[in-house]
Amino acid sequence: MLFSFETLGLFIVTSAVLGLAPGPDNIFILTQSALSGRKVGLVVTLGLCTGILVHTMLVAVGVSVIFRTSEIAFTILKLAGASYLAYLAFQAFRAGASELGSGKGKPTTLNMRRLYMRGILMNVTNPKVAVFFLAFLPQFADPSRGAVSLQLFTLGIIFDIVTLMVFTVISLGAGYLGDWLRKTRGAQIALNYIAGTIFLALAFRLVTTRFSSS
Repeated sequence: MLFSFETLGLFIVTSAVLGLAPGPDNIFILTQSALSGRKVGLVVTLGLCTGILVHTMLVAVGVSVIFRTSEIAFTILKLAGASYLAYLAFQAFRAGASELGSGKGKPTTLNMRRLYMRGILMNVTNPKVAVFFLAFLPQFADPSRGAVSLQLFTLGIIFDIVTLMVFTVISLGAGYLGDWLRKTRGAQIALNYIAGTIFLALAFRLVTTRFSSS
């Protein structure tokens, strides 16, 4: 067995707490669900969790070490993520009541695909996630129980499943709140401006993140 029941239980509880703790991913889901509805929030959630799988594979093969040891790689990815968040903020600020959060009509397959990719980009372009996984997952691995890479990959999958469950709850809750707020034009415009402000704050937070090789 790769993990003891105690280690596995502690890891699951810790993963759930981390998923609930305020951070870029769950704030992103909350705003998207409130703006455009539960379905949009769930698609973004799937995108974010796919991004987690990418980080899991990178950690399992050791590639994430690059972002922990190379300031240039860390900075490039950081600036890419901040730029994307700034772009989302621009879209939110320029959207009227009939755009981002209107909830009118059914989202097309193309829109759903774009939202899914938006979730992936949001997660993958955050170097702090890569560094976090590199620091977090190995704490629960035990070389005496088998291949460490397999343990890290398994832990990443478990973390992704727990996160998916937590983010789904957040998405559904925010979606119901958004349904109520979108009934009035003023509230909907306010939601767009709140979302834009949050995206800008997240971009600023990311761009001011300092590199650390420790």
